[in-house]
Order: sequence, then C-alpha cells, then structure tokens
Amino acid sequence: MPRRSSTPALSSVALATLTLGTLTRIVPRSTVERVLQLQQRMHKIDCKLPAPFLVYYVIALGLQMPLATREVLRWLQQGMRAQWGAHAVPAQVAGKAAISMARTRLGWAVLRDLYVACVAPLATRATRGAFYRRWHLVAFDGTTFAVPDTASNTDAFGKSGSKEGPSAFPLLRCVGLAELGTHALLAVAHGAWRDAEGLLAASLRGYLHAGQLCILDRGFVGYPLWQQLAATGADLLCRLRSNMHFPCEQRLADGSYLSTYYPSERDRARGTRGIRLRIIEYRLPHVPDGEPVYRVGTTILDPAEAPADELATLYHERWEHESVFDELKTHLRGGGQVVLRSLTAELVRQELYGLLLAHYAVRGVMHDAALQEDVDPDLLSFTHTVRVLRRTLPQAAALPPSELVTLVS
Repeated sequence: MPRRSSTPALSSVALATLTLGTLTRIVPRSTVERVLQLQQRMHKIDCKLPAPFLVYYVIALGLQMPLATREVLRWLQQGMRAQWGAHAVPAQVAGKAAISMARTRLGWAVLRDLYVACVAPLATRATRGAFYRRWHLVAFDGTTFAVPDTASNTDAFGKSGSKEGPSAFPLLRCVGLAELGTHALLAVAHGAWRDAEGLLAASLRGYLHAGQLCILDRGFVGYPLWQQLAATGADLLCRLRSNMHFPCEQRLADGSYLSTYYPSERDRARGTRGIRLRIIEYRLPHVPDGEPVYRVGTTILDPAEAPADELATLYHERWEHESVFDELKTHLRGGGQVVLRSLTAELVRQELYGLLLAHYAVRGVMHDAALQEDVDPDLLSFTHTVRVLRRTLPQAAALPPSELVTLVS
C-alpha cells in the first residue's frame, strides 16, 4: 500500500516549546529512581556513572544510534549537567570498558520495568486517525533485529539458516502492539528468532481490552491466538489465509456474511468450540499485481456498527505498524545495515528497551505537536523530529523556550 506523504518539518514554535526537557518529561526522573529502588540498583552502579544518569544514557543510545558510545555520553552530559547540576552528572567521559561494566551492573530489567511504567496510549479523542467510530485502533506486527555475532548473542537468540548456511548475525525477534494513530508501541515481547510471532503476541494479550479494535495480518491467524485475543473484550480485524475454510452461513445486507471459526474439522462436524465471525471479501482494482480477492474476518458482527466497505479500507491501516518498525530500524539508526551495539544478550535486551523508550519519546513530541497544529501525526516527519531533538536537547536543558526558536527554525 502506498504511504501517505509527510510534511518536511514541524513548525519552529511547536518544536521550540516541545524539546525543552523532552526526555525527563516523558520518562520522569522520579519514575527512573523508583524503578531503580525496586530493582535494588540505585546504589550498585559506579559513582562515576550514577544510576539515574546511566538509565538516560541507555535511552540516549537509542536516540543517537549513529554516534559512538562515548560521543553519546558527551552529548548527554552537556544537556544533563545544566538541568540536574554537576553533582548528578559524570565530570569526565568514561571509557568504553567502564561504560560496558556499568551497563552490565545496571541490567536489563530496569529498562523493561521503566518502559512498562512510562508507556501509555498517547491518543485522545482529539487525535486525528487514532479512532474508528467508537474503537481505539491498535495492531500487532513483528520484526527481527540483527545483533553482533558473539557467542552470548548466538546462544540466546540464534541465527536463521538456509541450505547456503546460517545468517551472518544472530536475530532478536520482536512483536509489538502499536497505537496506529500515533505509532506509539504500547507493549513489546521479544525472544529468539525461532520463537513464533503468534506466541509472542499472545503474551501481550493483557494490553488489549474492550473499546479497542486490533488489526492483525494473516501471519497472526490461528484459532488459539484468536480465542485468547477475543477473550480480552477487544474486537479483532484480521486478514485470512486463502486456504482457510469459512462457508457462508448468513448473508448480510452490506455483502459480508457470518461464518464460524472451528479449531478442527472434528469440531466443525460436532458444532463445538466455534467462534462466530463476520467475513468480508473485496477486490483492490487499482493494485494490478494484488490478489484477485482479499478476505478479512472480524468479531464485529453487526454491519450497522461497522459497514463492510469501511472495514475493508480500515484493514490497510495495519501498514502503519510496518512504518513503526521502519522508524526504529532505519530512521533512528540513520540508514545502512541495522545491527545493535551490544555484545552480550543481557545488554542487547537493555539496548532494545532503551531504543523503544527513545522512539516513544520522539512519538510523544510528535503527538503533542500534532495536537497543537490540529493535524494527523502521520503527516509529520519522524526523521525531521529526530534530527531536531538530537540537535536541541543538550541546549534545551539550559535555555528558556523563547531562546530556542532560532535553534530549530
């Protein structure tokens, strides 16, 4: 599906007010310290890299992926010293070995718990593109991240393979639940490359609830997953595989029809354990290389609540989730092959959650700006926002908003 074009930039006034203290507003220092205390990590880090500062450093690694680790440390020191005071920020730039040891002592559970504590839906009813009728739009999708080829990473995550041999890098598999209107990743599960995306998605079902409409690709179709997700009270909209059998049981006025999803042919014969679905079949006349007939299933059974033509159009909003992973893997990285930095599985997991928090911070800025300018967040440039944040965050800690306008114009 073609993507919507984006504007080249946010307005200078919007960014000038939003870059001030961005990281500490979206990831509050009080929350960081509370998580550190609960994880008993507040005082276990070298005093040359205080624990709260180190947490923001891991997030900054995600925001400044093109830079070397020590350059990221210099960049963060510049901004945090003015905001926190010299006593809370390292006076010197630590070496690579010291940084790695401090990160190892910090562990990855702190960043995971901080992500859970800080990340929440960004959209409000004023957010354009975030709702369809009475439903809040979310979607599942998955991807993999290449990680350095070390024994620790290979043992933890494994490599994909073919008859030509294994892949060059171990692969971390990741499945996320995204808020489609804002591109915020509300929940993430990760594992080895062999881990099935459906099982990872099922582990996130606690983040679904009534009032949401969850859109899934056909790779997530499966009776156990569908049953688990539907039990949350959220409604589902999923593309169906062509080899799945859904006979028409009742034709509806809008052209869709009711059918029943059974876990096996034996259950179909007995009429047991069936899940009632509404099936919508349609064509895309302007996509000559596409499939002749597309088919989606939904738990919304009443056409008056959601007409077939609207749901057929809505399904293709799922492509926005692919844009989310593109933002993580391409735009934050800065292009080129995406290989995370960390040499051990523990630090890979830590780096992943730092990257996710950095992405959430950028998307939080973009959502606030979109509300100010009354536009769909999709129409704002993610790449431009990242560039401005990289350029202005150190200065933003020390300057009032009125002085920032010239920096971002």
